[in-house]
Amino acid sequence: MTLSIETPALLFSATSLILLAYTNRFLTIAQIVRGLKKTYDEKENKSILIEIKNLNLRLTLIRYMQLAGVLSLFLSVFAMLVLFFEQQLTGIYIFGLSLLCLLISLGISFWEISISVKALRVHLKDLVE
Repeated sequence: MTLSIETPALLFSATSLILLAYTNRFLTIAQIVRGLKKTYDEKENKSILIEIKNLNLRLTLIRYMQLAGVLSLFLSVFAMLVLFFEQQLTGIYIFGLSLLCLLISLGISFWEISISVKALRVHLKDLVE
C-alpha cells in the first residue's frame, strides 16, 4: 500500500473549517456563561447555576474537540513530512492516527451537540405544554 504526500494535505481545509466552527461555538457559549454569571450574581437563582454547570461541561468538551482537531492537523503535517522523506509505512501509520484524532474530535462534537439539544428541549418545555 502506498500513500502520496497529497493525501494528508486533503485534511487541511476540512480540519481548518471544523476548528473554526469549534472556536465559534466556544466563544458563543463563553459569552452566554458571562451573561448568566452576571445574572446569577444579581439574583442567585439555582436554575441559572445548573445552566452554567451544563455550559461549563460543554466548554470542556469543546476544548477536547479542539485538542483532537489540532492533533489531527499536526499529525497530517507530520505524515506529509515523513512521506517527503520516503518513509511510506511510518507515514501511513501517522496519517491513520491523524484520521483517528479527527474521528474522536467529531465524536466529541456529536456528544456536545446532544447535550445542547437536551438543554434546549428542557428550556423550551414550558412552551410545549
